[in-house]
Amino acid sequence: MDTKKELVVSAIQDGTVIDHIPTEAVYQVIRILGLEKYKDEVLIGNYLSSRKLGRKGIVKIKNKHFTKDEISKIGLVAPSASIINIEDYNVTDKFRAEIPDTVENFIRCANPKCITNAEAVPTRFHVVDKENLKLKCHYCEKFTTKETLKFSE
Repeated sequence: MDTKKELVVSAIQDGTVIDHIPTEAVYQVIRILGLEKYKDEVLIGNYLSSRKLGRKGIVKIKNKHFTKDEISKIGLVAPSASIINIEDYNVTDKFRAEIPDTVENFIRCANPKCITNAEAVPTRFHVVDKENLKLKCHYCEKFTTKETLKFSE
C-alpha cells in the first residue's frame, strides 16, 4: 500500500506568507523582520520541496502586513521570495520581493570611518549590482556586498 503523507498547515485568516525563500536565508529573514519577538502565530518551514528552487523556506505570519522598508529588507537577503497578503482567508496581493534601487536607514556602512558610523546621519546606499548585491554608500562611496551586509539594530 502506497500512502503519501503530507504536512497540513492551517490557513491564516489575515496576515502574510513569505514563500520561496532560499533555505540559507530563512532565519536571516526572521531576524531582520524581528519575528523572533512577534507575539502572534508565526509558522516557519525550511528545506521544503520546491519545483522552482529544489528546496525552499516559507514563513507565515498571522495578523501582520509588511511595510515597504521591511519588504526591501526581504528583497536584499531573499530576492526570489514571494510576498502573499491574506485577508479573510483570501489572497489579496502577491508579488516578488525585489531589491530596491536605493536603500535608506537600515543597512550599516562597512566603512568604520564613514560619517554614518560616527554621527547620527541616516545611511543611504545606491544599489549598483542587483544580481550580485553590491551597494555603494552615498557618503563615503565604499561598497557593501552580500558578504559584508549588516542591518542596523
